[in-house]
Amino acid sequence: MTFMRPASFVLAPALWLPLAAQAQQQLVPAQSEIGFVSRQMGVPVEGKFKTFSAQVAFDPAKPAASNIAFTVDTGSATLGVRETDVELPKPIWFNVAQFPKATFQSSSVKRVDASKFEVAGKLTIKGVSSDVVVPVTLAQSGTTTTATGSFPIKRLTFRIGEKEWSDTSMVADEVQVKFKIALTGVGKL
Repeated sequence: MTFMRPASFVLAPALWLPLAAQAQQQLVPAQSEIGFVSRQMGVPVEGKFKTFSAQVAFDPAKPAASNIAFTVDTGSATLGVRETDVELPKPIWFNVAQFPKATFQSSSVKRVDASKFEVAGKLTIKGVSSDVVVPVTLAQSGTTTTATGSFPIKRLTFRIGEKEWSDTSMVADEVQVKFKIALTGVGKL
C-alpha cells in the first residue's frame, strides 16, 4: 500500500480542480446522434449509429487544452431496413465480431471563429486508423451546448464494404459522417 506524503494532500486537490471542472461535461444521449450518408448507385442512403459514448474535456477559452474521444458501437449501425441491417455486422462491412467499436481521439482543437472549431484526430474503424479534421459548430441554449458538423471519409480506407462491395460504381467510396452532440457542463463560448 502506498501512502501520500503530507505535501501531496495539499497539492492533490489543486491538481484535480481542472479535471473536476471538465469532468462535469456529460453527453445528453436523447439529444445526440451520429449518422452517415452513403451513395448506392448515385442515390443517397442515410444511416445512423444507435449506441455511442463521448468523453469530453472542452474549455472554449482554452481549446488547445481540450480532449475529445468518441466510441461508437459498430453493431448499432442501422439503415432502417431489417434486410440491410442484418448485413452490416458481417465481416464484409463492419465485422462487429472482431471490431465491435469504432473510435475517435482528438489530437488538437483550434478555434476558427466565435462558434466554429476544428478538431483534428485519429478515427479508427475495423482496426484501421486515419487522421481526420472535423469542423464543429457550437451553439448554446441554457445549460446545453450542441456541437454539429460533418466530414467525409473513404469507406475503402477502413475496409467497409469489401470484396464485391468494393466496386465504387455500386456504393460510392466517400461517406459523409454527420453528428449532433449535446453536452452539459461546457463553459460560455
